[in-house]
Amino acid sequence: MSGDAHLTEQYGSPLYVYDLQRAVAARDDLYAALPEGTVLYYSFKANPHPEIARALREGDGPVCKAEISSTGELAAAITAGFDPAEILYTGPGKTGEEVAAALDAGVRTFSAESLGDLRRIGRAADERGVTADCLLRVNSAGTGATTSIRMTGTPSQFGFDSETLPAVMPELRAVPGVRLAGMHLFSLSNARDEDSLIAEFEHTIAAAAEVRDAVGLEPELLDLGGGFASPYLTPGERPVYPNLRAALEKTLDGRFPGWRDGAPRIACESGRYLAGDCGRLVCTVTNIKESRGRRFVILDAGINTLGGMSGLGRLLPVSVGLAPDPVPADGRAEDGVASLVGPLCTPGDTFGHNVSVPDLRPGDVVTIPNAGAYGLTASLLMFLGRPAPTEVITRGDQVVSASRIGFDRIPR
Repeated sequence: MSGDAHLTEQYGSPLYVYDLQRAVAARDDLYAALPEGTVLYYSFKANPHPEIARALREGDGPVCKAEISSTGELAAAITAGFDPAEILYTGPGKTGEEVAAALDAGVRTFSAESLGDLRRIGRAADERGVTADCLLRVNSAGTGATTSIRMTGTPSQFGFDSETLPAVMPELRAVPGVRLAGMHLFSLSNARDEDSLIAEFEHTIAAAAEVRDAVGLEPELLDLGGGFASPYLTPGERPVYPNLRAALEKTLDGRFPGWRDGAPRIACESGRYLAGDCGRLVCTVTNIKESRGRRFVILDAGINTLGGMSGLGRLLPVSVGLAPDPVPADGRAEDGVASLVGPLCTPGDTFGHNVSVPDLRPGDVVTIPNAGAYGLTASLLMFLGRPAPTEVITRGDQVVSASRIGFDRIPR
């Protein structure tokens, strides 16, 4: 029996399998591609599992800090051992209660998205007799690339429009309880290629320098965001970025010549790149049916298990492969196409039409690759009340732990 089939027998189906070694390899590869001294934040939104986060926090070389945007992610970060004083709390809709809880836990660094957001942070900090270091999130007027999910250059709930900052700076500086400690820019997600990523970072650094010159804010911390790519729910390898470090160093030397001495400290963020290829979703074919000339492969995993951010309408279809078996399967036909669907009572539970699939049969265990980021965390978990999938943590071939959201720990 193959490894994945063995795991489903032991822990049930469907299940996610996360390999900590792959997450650590991604972290080390990304640090090697960034300028020396860069701070790398792990974005918990990609996958808040504490075991993955802990692996990214530990090591002999440069390790990750935590970027969070909810009290649930704060709890996961603390469980994973992150120092709250080094956590970056982001998000456009922070409530006063959230900010208070974060401050009480020891968080002192926030990304402020608007004047109201800054005042809310300052009010909670002032009530506690502490000072919160705030990065002003900047929505720059232009972009450096036109790929993937845009986070800047358009009207947005994220950040201060760069052209409005000079006028509002006196009010920002007057907010009690906060210290303006730097800038936060995040312009895109999942860049198409290295040239696009470099162009976006170059634009981001230039935009930050323009804001500095316009408002007189010398950043102590300059968070350049991310955009690092990773294949999603399809086969493929993480990209390498052989030219990124030199390009960033050259641009930083021109715009922020003190950066090599830590003025400012440079930071980047990543969730997708760090966690994406460490995980796979293992599930089972429950039924095969034909309907008016079309073939349907029905899995025990649906959008409740792998939402694929389906509301965005742009990240599907997925790709499945038959879990390898040491004994060749006799009588298998050639690969074909089918509609790949889940078990839920809605036509919306569809991963894709005309998806290339092996010759599958009921009971076959299949694997969806590169599901470590935005897999379970982006699913419609409560939809129709089906149990959450098990999450199995491995280090290579060794199982480290198994757990299920909303259930007790599963003994091995």
